[in-house]
Amino acid sequence: MPEPPVYPHLLAPITIGGLRLRNRVLMGSMHTGLEEAAGGHARLAAFYAERARGGVGLIVTGGLSPNDQGVHWDGMRSFDSEQEAQRHRVIPAAVHAEGGAIVLQLLHCGRYAHHARGVAPSALRSPVSPATPRAMTEDDIEQTLGDYARAARLACLAGYDGVELMASEGYLIHQFLTLRANRREDRWGGDAAGRMRFAVECIARVRAAMGPGPLLVFRLSVLDLVEDGSTWEEIAALARAAEAAGASLINAGIGWHESRVPTIAALVPRAAFATVARRLRGVVALPLATSNRINDPAVAEALLARGDADLVSMARPLLADAAFVTKAAQGRADEINTCIACNQACIDESFQGRLTSCMVNPRACRETEWPSQAARRSRRVAVVGAGPAGLASAVTAAEQGHRVTLYEASDRIGGQFRLAQRIPGKEEFAQTLRYFERRLQRLGVELRLGRSASAPELARAHDHVVLATGVRPRPHGWGAAPSGRVLGYVEAIEQPQRVGRRVAIVGAGGIGFDVAELLTDPAHGADPGQGAGSEASGDVVRSRFLATWGIELDGQTRGGLVAPRPETPPREVWLLQRKPEPPGRGLGKTTGWIRRAVLARRGVRLLSGVSYEGVDEAGLHLMVQGVRRCLEVDTVVFCGGQEPVSDLEGPLRALGCPVTTVGGARAATELDAVRAIREGTEAALELA
Repeated sequence: MPEPPVYPHLLAPITIGGLRLRNRVLMGSMHTGLEEAAGGHARLAAFYAERARGGVGLIVTGGLSPNDQGVHWDGMRSFDSEQEAQRHRVIPAAVHAEGGAIVLQLLHCGRYAHHARGVAPSALRSPVSPATPRAMTEDDIEQTLGDYARAARLACLAGYDGVELMASEGYLIHQFLTLRANRREDRWGGDAAGRMRFAVECIARVRAAMGPGPLLVFRLSVLDLVEDGSTWEEIAALARAAEAAGASLINAGIGWHESRVPTIAALVPRAAFATVARRLRGVVALPLATSNRINDPAVAEALLARGDADLVSMARPLLADAAFVTKAAQGRADEINTCIACNQACIDESFQGRLTSCMVNPRACRETEWPSQAARRSRRVAVVGAGPAGLASAVTAAEQGHRVTLYEASDRIGGQFRLAQRIPGKEEFAQTLRYFERRLQRLGVELRLGRSASAPELARAHDHVVLATGVRPRPHGWGAAPSGRVLGYVEAIEQPQRVGRRVAIVGAGGIGFDVAELLTDPAHGADPGQGAGSEASGDVVRSRFLATWGIELDGQTRGGLVAPRPETPPREVWLLQRKPEPPGRGLGKTTGWIRRAVLARRGVRLLSGVSYEGVDEAGLHLMVQGVRRCLEVDTVVFCGGQEPVSDLEGPLRALGCPVTTVGGARAATELDAVRAIREGTEAALELA
């Protein structure tokens, strides 16, 4: 007797609108930048085919506008001609060859456009857009509805299994639905029925253009998280109207891009919003997909088993690991390269018009540049340092067929990720280390912990050395200070119980923010045992998150917003920097605002343009804009940068040993895990 599936609900087939899907995994839409890249159609075909080969049931492409007005920025492709449809044929063909299904997402940016041609229901500028859009005329609306219908017909011509209409996250269809963006008094606005008209008409015309067979997925916002968002009654009415107009599947979306509530960043608990879609049970008979921060097959299985949805939508987890579904089906979930929701190489890059990839899987969107293949000859490779760069290099080299020895001076792998996983909201970094540890075992990499290898030893025993020895914290340079009064960031993160109640953090880069978040978090900052290993239940973590950010999931308030109830921080903290600019300016584009908001809610005081004079029993002496001050603090935590550890490079080169230096050991001006993992991977690939 064959063993039952490990995840029976997740892996169960489902038939939607006549199309049989092999499982309940829907790959959510992501604009990758390949759409505009040279050779982009062939590269997209390879990208999506690899996810289909990895077992995904239904793929939704990155959003393409049905006309030129709806593109996000100048230079983006629209999907508005037979020529473009013909160029797309390679994409669904590649997915179908791997047993998957794929629909094209149609997305009009409306007032999110970053160009002068932007149009919207009303001439209201979005807080995340540079320009005020032009209010659409009746003719504009009719033309745009026609453009949607034409694009849907072209998608079928290209071989897609249907389309998804993006009516969530604040794009054009969503803008018509809410008072926030629609102040019209004609038949396309006014009351809820008028505001709903554009969405329903769009569904009806797209269905008529495609015919009854193809899928019509409707990406419906079930929780707006903005002022003047939709009520639950309006959402339910739209779902019923969408079903009547010809939708095949409702894919639940959460929030607007301009919302001041995080929805997909790492601090959002897993599946925090997944239960909202369940409220549509009984409202419509259509199958439902739920989404947001579902990155683990066990979480997905539990949602489906509980009846929250019929499918789970995962986007970035399939950037991180194209074989997510196959590994789950084979009982190898511990080998999944988990998405840690850092946003750094994916959404941050996409929102700046650059090519998307993934921090933990830099091969994502480089499938044609970095094909999976064995090295021409096997080499003896030493990787020195088991931080992110070294782990990526060791694993990739072993996958290429090289004989790899990984040296690590400490007794554990991880490097800076061991610190990162202790920061509230970054606990998922532990999953990356779990993945690498399992891969090292599976690939037979010889791991030598607690070993500081010498240059002669390395040169004698290996054909090539990858130096991934990382960084060391820069010393503060203030001379003598009272015992225990000044700590480095490593000590503060690993032993927060040593930090007093009044704290000055010197250095407001990413590490400074990390330390401030840790030390002010009520559930983590006082006890070193409550970091990545915290056993607090998922329900408790989720409840704290919802209360802190003022989120209401029961449909009682418009937009799902209530007054936030932040917890009292355990410390009084100052965050200081030398630069005169506001602290946090260099943080991630899509997560920096969240981190600044967290510290503001906890009363952290930010000071810029600071020069430091020293520390004594009175506290930290400094100058701020020409005024001398003393911060009467118990502890000063120094986060003033790092220095590369590359001591072996010169001796190895002197011995004639080929050596590649990567990550922080090569450049430590800013800790950059995206660069470190990419460089470690590239160094291994170049050995072939």
